[in-house]
Amino acid sequence: MKKHIKSIISLTIICAVMAVALALTNSVTAPLIEKNQAAAANEALLVVMPDGGDFTAVDLTKYTLPETVTEAFTASNGGCVIKLTTKGYGPNMVVMCGVDANGVVTGAVCLSSNETLGVEKTYGDTAKGAAIDTIDDVATVSGATMTTGAYKNAIKDALNTAIILGGGTADIRTEEEILADNLNAALEAGEGKFTEIFISEKLENVSAIYEAENGAGFVYVTTVSEEEIFVGVDADGVVVSEVADDVKANIEANAKIMLGVTLKEVDLSKYANMPKQIDKAYKTSNGNYVIELHTAGYGINGDKYSSSGEYIYIKVALTDKGEIINCQTVKQSETDGVGSICADKEFSTQYIGKDENTYMDVDTVTGVTLTTKGYRNGIGKAIEAVKIMEGGA
Repeated sequence: MKKHIKSIISLTIICAVMAVALALTNSVTAPLIEKNQAAAANEALLVVMPDGGDFTAVDLTKYTLPETVTEAFTASNGGCVIKLTTKGYGPNMVVMCGVDANGVVTGAVCLSSNETLGVEKTYGDTAKGAAIDTIDDVATVSGATMTTGAYKNAIKDALNTAIILGGGTADIRTEEEILADNLNAALEAGEGKFTEIFISEKLENVSAIYEAENGAGFVYVTTVSEEEIFVGVDADGVVVSEVADDVKANIEANAKIMLGVTLKEVDLSKYANMPKQIDKAYKTSNGNYVIELHTAGYGINGDKYSSSGEYIYIKVALTDKGEIINCQTVKQSETDGVGSICADKEFSTQYIGKDENTYMDVDTVTGVTLTTKGYRNGIGKAIEAVKIMEGGA
């Protein structure tokens, strides 16, 4: 029994000694570990701002900043470094961006990501020297628009954050929020719910039309002195926004055209040589055509182990001469972040104004050859369909 008690006492003493030793060790090593971690963090900050000097963490709770911002540091040289988390092709793309005292990007790096193409590793270099009024001029990378578009928007958020931290004001709304605000301001009677409609007719200086879901009217988007203007129009086609007389006259003329348009479906069975890609065709009361078609991109022609087996579905509006008035991707199952570029409005609208002689001039996008070639082939079939229905083929 005495032996057993002695063993317990000995074990207790040993444990106590070890605990004291560990505490002493931790007291010595903890500051060193903290110092090394701080040095590593400071090194990461210096990558995007080499002349930053010392950095001080910012209390973000004191500011209203873009949602992408997760950390911010002020530098002794008057600049700041912003850490952001955004979503590109995949979630959680972490970007660090340096902005000097003059509001110019000194550097940007991607710290981690779930992207597939790797373009985010070097894309930050393209933004060096950009400011809030020039960041939109930095081009995204064809075939990786989701990744590079998100990266560029993160840098824009960093630039706006730098302005706010410096005591200024910045517009930190998303593109969707800006669009919604513009639509609501142009037509308050729309009650904040709008749907973009497909334009089937040739209009003068109109880039988009949005219809109020409650039937109150429309908002026409036009350009005046290189600035987009949102013009509200009631259900009868009368402009309700305060705009110049020439703008009002032009919008009301366009509204009259659109309000008078009707579509009649064409019986495709009458045309034995109609391309098999054509699903439906409509002729408008103004003599134009709206074609709905499917075309084979990577989803059909790609690697059998990774392609979707799905077509790209497109809607095209054309004149009776085969000139493209409008183009829209209705549905696609191409590779996310790669071939899915065909769903971008910037991609489909590049065909507007093209015809039989010029539609092939649209370049094939590097890295998404099957998607872009298939899309272009579909456009060609739409032009061919109009030619057939007009009796020219």
